Amino acid sequence: MGRSRRTLPEELLLLALDPATGTTAQPQSLDLGLAGAQLVELALAGRIAPDGDRIAVVVPRPTGDPTLDCALELLRRRGAPVRAVHWIGGPRLGLRQIYLSHLERCGMVAAVPGQMCGVLPTTRYQATDTAISREIRARLDSAIRTGVPPDPRTAALAALAHAVGLGKHLYPGNEGRSSRSRLRDLIRHDPMGGLVAHAVMDVQNGAAAQPRRGPATAGRQAGHGARTAAEPARGVPMQPSRGSMARAVAH
Repeated sequence: MGRSRRTLPEELLLLALDPATGTTAQPQSLDLGLAGAQLVELALAGRIAPDGDRIAVVVPRPTGDPTLDCALELLRRRGAPVRAVHWIGGPRLGLRQIYLSHLERCGMVAAVPGQMCGVLPTTRYQATDTAISREIRARLDSAIRTGVPPDPRTAALAALAHAVGLGKHLYPGNEGRSSRSRLRDLIRHDPMGGLVAHAVMDVQNGAAAQPRRGPATAGRQAGHGARTAAEPARGVPMQPSRGSMARAVAH
């Protein structure tokens, strides 16, 4: 995989960055979305494929992207297909910071240091090349407004944006209601993106549900079975942080 093309995790993160404040929308669910976006990117590269509600490695050859290849290697080490909800729900230490740092090295964002409560150091990230963010947003807008089935990459990006709750960030207020609805509907145009997006929503529902309620909330997603994400993600290793704890990121 060449590095001339932005990956889905990078595009999802750029969509979530607020151009005015430099903070990320939906930071907690965004972390899940980035892990899911890695799976979709690996699928688009032909390295993994869905196997029911599980993810199977079909070609273990590296892609050339260090962060994606780390995820691919972890999947390969499992030795058997892993459930998408278990993979996405596993710990992903510093994944958002890894991608922010990469975007900074590529010149797409600039780090702006600051302080929280006048004491704790924080870092905001301002987009430096707004044309890139506009192009990503335009792809979503076109898919929403024209009704023409989007390409798999745009369909997966739409599915992930909906799953992590970016709809209200991208299309706010009552005037954005129909756009948010159509954003959700785009989930059906890419099987892998749909699988991953539903897994992201399942993990969020499982984490939010009280233990006494069990996994019933996972079944509320439209067209999705009552899969539980409350099971522990046993054996899922952490992503390397690459020094991401050296500075805090303002959310």
